[in-house]
Amino acid sequence: MSQAKKNSTIKWVSLKAFMWIGLAAGVAACGSEEYTPKPKGYNRIDLPSQTYQQLQEQHPYTFEYSTHAKIRPDSSGIAQPHWINIIYPSLGANVQLTYKDLNNNPTALNNLIEDARKLTAKHQIKAYAIEEAEIKIPTGDVAAVFELEGEVPSQFQFYVTDSTEHFLRGALYFRTATQNDSLAPVIEFVKKDIVHLLNTLEWKED
Repeated sequence: MSQAKKNSTIKWVSLKAFMWIGLAAGVAACGSEEYTPKPKGYNRIDLPSQTYQQLQEQHPYTFEYSTHAKIRPDSSGIAQPHWINIIYPSLGANVQLTYKDLNNNPTALNNLIEDARKLTAKHQIKAYAIEEAEIKIPTGDVAAVFELEGEVPSQFQFYVTDSTEHFLRGALYFRTATQNDSLAPVIEFVKKDIVHLLNTLEWKED
């Protein structure tokens, strides 16, 4: 990462005043600032410490993810190269990541952005709110993030792209029938991990 990119400021553009995303102190070594979700007043649940490790698998991207999670390849019938799952065995959570190589194709980029928005919009039937924001991450790229409220299967989604070569989409799911109100502290925990993922994301050159 170039020094200019390391010094990039992460800026959230909130579309509604009550967005959970708050401004937090940044990583001093990079001279940049990070955002974390605002705490909410739910009952205490003992969660593990939020510590991170570098992605070791060979993909066109790399990032830091939770030491309490495991990386597994996507084994679904529609899976493509570099599609992976970040699985939290103790929390019943799964962050699905799908990747596309843009090959400097603006039409492909527009189609992927439209598809990502359509996949989020499918949850409108059960969601009573969908909050959208943009993040400028240390690479200088912009990520779009979506927080969904209500009894929805996916509570947080995002996509990030450099607009020319790489497109990465992510969606958080829980493999449990527990209502989202009860899961709220765990959802917030994994959201913070996703924000960290975005803040440490780097694209790999061929």
